[in-house]
Amino acid sequence: MTSTLIRNQKNLKGKLVFLMLSMIFSIASLSAQDTSNNKFGKGIKIVAADSSFSMKFSTRFQTLYQGEYDLDSDEYSDRVLVRRARLKFDGFVYNPSITYKIELGLSNRDHGGGNIDEAGNTSRIILDAVVKWQATKNWSIWFGQTKLPGNRERVISSQKLQFVDRSLLNSRLNIDRDIGVQIRHDNKVGTNGILKKMFSISMGEGRDIIAANTGGYDYTYRLEYLPFGKFASKGDYFGSDLKREESPKLAIGLTYDVNKGAARQRGQLGKFVQDSNGNQFANDLKTFFADAMYKYRGFSAMVEYGSKRGSDNLFATLNDGSTIKYVTGDAINLQAGYLFKNDTELALRFTSLTPDDTAFSGLREETQYTLGFSKYIVGHSLKIQSDFSYLDRTGTSNRLVYRFQVEVAF
Repeated sequence: MTSTLIRNQKNLKGKLVFLMLSMIFSIASLSAQDTSNNKFGKGIKIVAADSSFSMKFSTRFQTLYQGEYDLDSDEYSDRVLVRRARLKFDGFVYNPSITYKIELGLSNRDHGGGNIDEAGNTSRIILDAVVKWQATKNWSIWFGQTKLPGNRERVISSQKLQFVDRSLLNSRLNIDRDIGVQIRHDNKVGTNGILKKMFSISMGEGRDIIAANTGGYDYTYRLEYLPFGKFASKGDYFGSDLKREESPKLAIGLTYDVNKGAARQRGQLGKFVQDSNGNQFANDLKTFFADAMYKYRGFSAMVEYGSKRGSDNLFATLNDGSTIKYVTGDAINLQAGYLFKNDTELALRFTSLTPDDTAFSGLREETQYTLGFSKYIVGHSLKIQSDFSYLDRTGTSNRLVYRFQVEVAF
């Protein structure tokens, strides 16, 4: 008994010594840390001594509170969650004309939905993994997994939105990310105008799919026209007029997408349309987007129209009698805001969804009215946002929704 007690005391002393040494080394390490020249919101940048590669590392997260009040049942429900948590790496390799981007999603909302055979029944952590070659001043080629050149609101980063999150138009009809090749070209038109052309061929079933292609390929075409020249700091692809454009700026975009033999409800998103016997359905989905962004002296406005159609009226029926339908129909989103001199903004948004055929479409008829408030502390890198919405939905209860979110990105 005595020898055991002595041995335990020695073990305890050893652990205490180890703990103290660890604390000393930690303090010494902190005091010896280098001071970085990087700025908040700009990531951490490194360049190889021989200039053979560069890397910028950045991270961000969004903490969201959401409360919903059911106007029919008088019930209130709420939750707090990490809406997004991301790690991003980008830079060049071998030559500055060859760049790359890797983005990983860490929150459950970021990588959920991996419980499908086509994704290997694993979490879908990779958001972007793409290499880009700037072949000439005006031509570039992208290869890998990234966002398709779809509607403007989807291509705007979720870090840089005018509201807490994207609109219902985007969540129901967007073509999201896919893996394939993109070709892009831009040129001047007239004195100030700029015309951008984008074309992509992709697998058509979304990100992180490891199974063989189920249907056909996806083809995306996009045109953008900037009649008054470039926005400051690429302002046509972030929400709000944070740069307070000194002259009017306008960007107009058109996208046409064809997903041949689409296996999923929304093409790149949604459930695979399969019945209980595992029979896979296929439908040619055609999606059209028209959008515009305008900014001038703190005022900003964005308009989007989306339409998705299937070549056939069909759906899968499960053993329990439920169905899996393709999401087809039309949507419009209108939003505008004004940024005050103290970097606070008030914004309004109206969104309307209409299914093309209530018998075969998985799109519900909905109308949403939203009032948003944002306080930009360090632009989109550190901000507080909240919005209040009234949601009018056909066939189910109407709701009031309040959201409050803090964004931190560095």
